[in-house]
Amino acid sequence: MDNILKVAMAQIAPVWLDKMGTVEKIKNTIKEATNEGAELVVFGEAFLPGYPFWLALTDGAQWDLKVNKELHAHYVRNSIQIETGELDTICKLAKENSMAIYLGIMERAKNRGGHSIYASLVYIDANGDIKSVHRKLQPTYDERLTWAPGDGNGLQVHSLKQFTLGGLNCWENWMPLPRTALYGLGENLHIAVWPGSDHNTKDITRFIARESRSYVVSVSSLMNQNDFPRDTPHLDAILANSPNVLANGGSCIAGPDGEWIIEPVLNKEGLIFQELDFDRVYEERQNFDPVGHYSRPDVTKLVVNRERQSTVEFKG
Repeated sequence: MDNILKVAMAQIAPVWLDKMGTVEKIKNTIKEATNEGAELVVFGEAFLPGYPFWLALTDGAQWDLKVNKELHAHYVRNSIQIETGELDTICKLAKENSMAIYLGIMERAKNRGGHSIYASLVYIDANGDIKSVHRKLQPTYDERLTWAPGDGNGLQVHSLKQFTLGGLNCWENWMPLPRTALYGLGENLHIAVWPGSDHNTKDITRFIARESRSYVVSVSSLMNQNDFPRDTPHLDAILANSPNVLANGGSCIAGPDGEWIIEPVLNKEGLIFQELDFDRVYEERQNFDPVGHYSRPDVTKLVVNRERQSTVEFKG
């Protein structure tokens, strides 16, 4: 059944800004997905260790505000440096269970000095190898106060059974050229990761599926006031302006015809499973293929720079 892929969407809350606690939750989720026969499990944007909700709640744009500086430092300390092996236990578990994983992390990138952080989407294959790390190209609105912009190095696709997988972070999914780059690489199962809420997923998921004639799996996290750890710095300041529900989920799947397979799921924590049949991709590409028979590269063509960016280049 090489044409059938069982996907698990992890619509769960992180142990917010606690990387060790969140890693343990990820490992338990992988084990649960394995027990249900899933071959791919997807976690939301910035899931490890969580989304910077405080920026919209603590006057995040104010200069030299102590609460924001201290929360930012706490965030960076709980972000992930891949080069030092901080994803090794997750990779080992992927290999042991032959599980492919898309995981949204905050990456403290060593090749950019190790102090700035990137919203990165990591793909780990079923052999436990990290095959790509896509740093979000353009942080959205208040995210720019704590996240750095990424580069094109992670605009890559991966084979899993008959499927070709690619992924983007949150509002990157609205950017037509990164989408086109993935289409051009043969993507037919698009992974869209989000911090949460159906206002993000309810329109774009079906739109991308319809445009690309691919499956689109949108995975969002959950977050409410009870999910903030009691030892979070400046918790009182965060909760003072926080709604009870900050992220209601909205994870969903659209088929290659742009119709719902799973409509946005709200306020329900846990794994959501679905089997996908690759044959549906070929059926819908019969009348439209955005980078194949329904394209005109002699008129319009995209050029992509996939060089990993760094401030310093050492020679000799």
